[in-house]
Amino acid sequence: MLTSELDYRLPDDLIAHRPASPRDSSRLMVVDARNQTIEHYTFRDLPRFLRAGDALVLNETKVLPARLYALRPNGGETELLFLREVGVRDASGEGLWEVMARPSRRLKAGMGLSASGKELRVLKPLDPGRWLVSGHDVAGMLKRHGHMPLPPYIEATPEAEKEYQTVYARNEGSAAAPTAGLHFTGEVLGEVAEAGARILRVTLHVGPGTFSPVRVDTLPEHHMHAERYSVPEETARAIGEAGRVVAVGTTVARTLESWVDTGVREGDSELFIYPGYRWQTVDALLTNFHLPRSTLLAMVMSFAGKDLVREAYEVAVRERYRFYSFGDAMLLLNGGRSR
Repeated sequence: MLTSELDYRLPDDLIAHRPASPRDSSRLMVVDARNQTIEHYTFRDLPRFLRAGDALVLNETKVLPARLYALRPNGGETELLFLREVGVRDASGEGLWEVMARPSRRLKAGMGLSASGKELRVLKPLDPGRWLVSGHDVAGMLKRHGHMPLPPYIEATPEAEKEYQTVYARNEGSAAAPTAGLHFTGEVLGEVAEAGARILRVTLHVGPGTFSPVRVDTLPEHHMHAERYSVPEETARAIGEAGRVVAVGTTVARTLESWVDTGVREGDSELFIYPGYRWQTVDALLTNFHLPRSTLLAMVMSFAGKDLVREAYEVAVRERYRFYSFGDAMLLLNGGRSR
């Protein structure tokens, strides 16, 4: 598949700069991959599409305030996005962190950075734009002085930072939100349970594997960055007993498919799902409307079919759905392993 097949036209005014209020008042497009239908609802209607025996699977990762501003030795400022802790520096006990830096070209191996009165050390470059840095109590520094890693098209207000977290977030470690879950309220979750669906939980800490764009001409050339995931034993057992598995977001879908593919319930996923992939676990997928040339859009096309997804996006533009992280939702039925 060519990466250019992930392009589509999107007017700028359809990019959501703030979430719906309340969260569950966002729109919900329901796309049936078997019957090739597209219908329109609101997110509060989600429970009506669930039934007894279903497993609704949530990603309970919690977004770290992972954006920090640091000063270089010459006084210039560098924005750091802390992606994940990858180890401990033996000699000093400092934590080793993978970061994205902007501007990246101003950094050099061995350079010291000052952030909120603490020192960080740049150790070595990784991929373009990414570096390995070290520092003491980086997690504490982020909690005290970090900012939520909002996408660049969202204004960084206190309200936006507060809303950029699911109501069920529990396990800290993400550098971005699992945005399909942002629509949920306690009321909707209660109605899901009343419908007879079982609510299960996994964790995938979101990083560049999810949000990095595809920069190569054909999809098989793209390499996914590793993201840490875990599937609790209770969840694994319940999924084996479920009638349908409904994944809340592409991160959940990637977690479940990685677990079933490898048999490993906790590890690093580099799984890239694009058209031609054979789904093994997920029957329905709840997701947002994604950026062009993204691995997420490639996954959605794999799940429901390229032509139907293209049509759904055209309908979404025509019907003025809201796109991206704070945008509206899409429920894909009878896709994945059910196709």
